[in-house]
Order: sequence, then C-alpha cells, then structure tokens
Amino acid sequence: MFDNSVSPKASARPAPVQRRGVERVQAILEAAEALLREQGYEAATLKAIGERTGIPLASIYHYFADRNHVDVELARRHSEELNLRITAAFEQRSSKNLGQAIDTIVDLSLAYCREFPSFVELWYFGRSPAIGEVVQAFDEAQAERIRRYLIDRGFLADDTPELAVELAFEAGSRLFDVAFRRSVSGDGPTISELKRLVTAYLDTYSPQLESRGRGR
Repeated sequence: MFDNSVSPKASARPAPVQRRGVERVQAILEAAEALLREQGYEAATLKAIGERTGIPLASIYHYFADRNHVDVELARRHSEELNLRITAAFEQRSSKNLGQAIDTIVDLSLAYCREFPSFVELWYFGRSPAIGEVVQAFDEAQAERIRRYLIDRGFLADDTPELAVELAFEAGSRLFDVAFRRSVSGDGPTISELKRLVTAYLDTYSPQLESRGRGR
C-alpha cells in the first residue's frame, strides 16, 4: 500500500519524525474505524476524521490521497486479520463432515462481522471499485484454500472444479450482505439458510457422487 523504499535523504530524517508519521497514520485509521462503527459509512469522511483526531486535513492528505485510500487500507488490514483467524480455525478444529466444515467457516466469519461492525460497513455497504478489488482478491484466495481444505479431508472429490467453490463462496458472501442489511448483528434465519444452501450445493461434489457423472 505504501512505498517502503527509503532514499538516502529519507533515512537521514530524525526517528521522532518517522515515529510521529506512524502514529498519525494509526490515529487516522482508528478514527475511521470508530466513525464507521458508530455512524456508518457515509459519516467516515476525511473531514470527520480530522475533527476526531485533531489532525489538520492538509496533514491527512500527506498520508492518504483521499477517503478511498483510507478505506482500502482498512479493508486490507481486515482481510489480513480474517485470513489469520480462518487459518487458525483450520489448524485447531477438526470437522467430521462437510456441514460441520461449512458451519465453522460461516460461524467464524459471522463472529468477525459482529466484532467489527466497521468491517461490515466497508466490505458490504461502502464497497467502492478499489475496495471491490481487495474483496475479490480475498474471496478468490479463500475459495481456493477452502477447496483444498475440503478435498484434503475427503469432503469434496479431488476433481471438484475451482469454479464450484468460488461460486459457493460468492453466494455465501452475498447472503452475508443480506443478513447484515436485515439486522445489525446478522439475521439468524438468513445465516442458517446460507449454511444450508452452500452445504447442499457443495455436497453435489462429494466423493460419494464421483461415479454418477456429475455435469460440469
């Protein structure tokens, strides 16, 4: 996101100046998170961030080109944290069947959305084209990892196409959007239907159906 190259001139800058810059960036992002959580996407403007942090708007522009730049950095950070949690869940939990595996993934994602309403505001309600690129990259990477996870545990046939899991992941993401538009905490019945839909669809790619000549 940021250019990490350091020129001779930049390396000569006093450490306190560099530290101040890091602290200001962190303050800007924390203020944006708070505004998203408390007032929603439309309220998290650069002007509002400046008022909350006491950082002049001109100084904010020194670190972020525009509001969209702030949003993308927040979305990137959330995608990294959610990725870590999914990784931990895969390593710590042992699902006995496809349904349990889907439940684990959905429940973890639901818990994250409830813990970070700002994530929901960015990911679903304020999705700009730039944030959309972050979301697409995350979705594609997670779909492939989930595919490998389900195949390795024998819940999906080895030849399950990538597209099948990508579509399941996309359907799940769309229903998460619906769930949080219906309720700030994620509508329970919608989440339950999400699990049923994704599990039933992916179950058509189970090893037990391998010999039935499934259509691609």
